[in-house]
Amino acid sequence: MQVNVQKLSPVLVEFDVEIAGDRVTSEIEKAYLTLSKSARIRGFRKGKAPRQVLQRLFGPRVAEDVAKRLIDESFPKAVAEQKVQPLNDPAIEPADLKQGAAFSYKARFEVVPEIEAVEYEALEAKRVPTEVTDEALNDELEKLRQAHSTLEPLSEERGAQAGDHVTVDLKVSVAGKDVADAGGEDVTLELGNSNLFAEIEQVLTGTKAGDQVETTVQMPPSHPHKRLSGQAALFQFAVKDVKARVLPSLDDEFAKDVDEAFEKLDDLKDKLRETLKARLEEDAENQLAQQLVNDLCKKNPIPVPPSLVRRQAELTEREVLMDARRRGQTGQIGADLRAMIAAESESKVRAGLLIAAIARLEKITIGEPELEEGLKELAEQTGKNIAKLRAEYRDPQRREILVGMVLENKVLDLIESKAKLEDA
Repeated sequence: MQVNVQKLSPVLVEFDVEIAGDRVTSEIEKAYLTLSKSARIRGFRKGKAPRQVLQRLFGPRVAEDVAKRLIDESFPKAVAEQKVQPLNDPAIEPADLKQGAAFSYKARFEVVPEIEAVEYEALEAKRVPTEVTDEALNDELEKLRQAHSTLEPLSEERGAQAGDHVTVDLKVSVAGKDVADAGGEDVTLELGNSNLFAEIEQVLTGTKAGDQVETTVQMPPSHPHKRLSGQAALFQFAVKDVKARVLPSLDDEFAKDVDEAFEKLDDLKDKLRETLKARLEEDAENQLAQQLVNDLCKKNPIPVPPSLVRRQAELTEREVLMDARRRGQTGQIGADLRAMIAAESESKVRAGLLIAAIARLEKITIGEPELEEGLKELAEQTGKNIAKLRAEYRDPQRREILVGMVLENKVLDLIESKAKLEDA
């Protein structure tokens, strides 16, 4: 077997493989011998049909099968011999297979680009402030008040308004026909909630118990209910009750209700400030790392294999669809979102290749203590038991993922140590 290698681009390689004629003849003879033992041909006993009859009836199929077998056997050997690692299945262009003649084919496939140097020193980024402002603290306190609020009957003569909970009996119909599973009794809706259609929000605002109102909503094509999707749906409401959300006072008693460990409101504020500080520092570190990675890609515009970009894009699209379905949406990816995912995927692949190259060029390795530290961080992030995580990551594939994560963080630490950082 002879293999000529041509590099069509930094990420595209073509093999020109030639297999000797005697090997071709041998494989053809084997194929006809096997065929003669099994072929049933009218006028001949099994296994007794002449070769020329077999060639006339089965010649093209035999040639195709032999060519495929020769390619399947020779390509992995050629890859090992040339010490390359294809990223995708090769595109094969075979020549005609003939008895006694050499057989050749071209195999084109993608490879990781050879990266001999990476410019990663003096990358630029700005540190994001991590100071906990009074406004941020007050926002957290307000969220806690909302979480500990109660729903009380209206204490004044007024109609429903934003923030109120309206309990209704709901009927939904399309073209005069009820859509039973879209309505129901004692359905509670919160006014001011962004999930409500504007028409429903408008018609329920100002209502009181005993009122009956209706409105028509043009439902979006993406609505998960098949009978409502893209239809003009009539919503009929019989208002049964209106309750207002009552927020607790911001005092020491409120702090104790949040957690018995807090004796005073100041104790709660201190804990919230501490939690916010940790969250801001983590977010700031992530943003700093992303800025450095963006600058790394900008200063090293290496070509990326399209197959890796497609793979990353497909993974991201699956995650987007799964997230949409968890939120009760149909999960359709439009052209704009698909284009954005493709661009982000190319950046992710480029960053991954550059980080791997830095690790190789700087001879950065990962030891067991660093893997153990990585597991501890993972346990903190996921809330999983460290012993269970150790057992999970004994699996070779899971361990490889962990090594990659820890190695990436180590490279990012190196990049950050050499970066030009400014305060935002």
